[in-house]
Amino acid sequence: MFLLTFIVAVVVNFVGYLPFGNINLTAVQMSVNKGMKQALVFILTFSIFEACFTYVLMRFAEWFATKKDMMHWLDWVLIAVFIILGVNSWRTAKKELKPDTNHRTRDSIRTGIILGIFNPMQIPFWMIGGTYLISHEWITTEGFGLEIFAVGAAIGAFSALYLFARFAQYIQNKFALSHQIINKSVACIFFALAIIHVVKLSFF
Repeated sequence: MFLLTFIVAVVVNFVGYLPFGNINLTAVQMSVNKGMKQALVFILTFSIFEACFTYVLMRFAEWFATKKDMMHWLDWVLIAVFIILGVNSWRTAKKELKPDTNHRTRDSIRTGIILGIFNPMQIPFWMIGGTYLISHEWITTEGFGLEIFAVGAAIGAFSALYLFARFAQYIQNKFALSHQIINKSVACIFFALAIIHVVKLSFF
């Protein structure tokens, strides 16, 4: 049962980070603007915090599922995050790339910590998904079940974000795209996601 719990965590969180969102787009930007090494530092840091918060959220998944009002406010927080990241991406596109500095590793770690802690999508994702997995007995909460699940979730997140970072560099090299084009494209995706969430909250 522990093996199934681990596999389910890896697969579910890997798939969860495939749709465009603030985390995988940040990994894309990091790989384009700062290089793959700094992107890996960010992804590893984020994944460690992902494991910690996944464990906490899974402990309280059933309790979170009863807090419907929280979902509404989390959507507005997510809209604000998308707008802030979109503006930041647009500003980054206008700047010239600077040579590597000794401070970039620290910056990548800080970004991973901040997004690992303030990740609005994580709460509803595990609040709904965690309750479903537990109720359908796809995972076990006995013994070290949730600890194993948290580790699997971190590996799933790391794998998905690594693929995004690698793919971004491949696209940049293959089509000789400038960092301005990529950052502006990322900014437009962030703004589009914000608009989609506003429409969803306003009309649905």
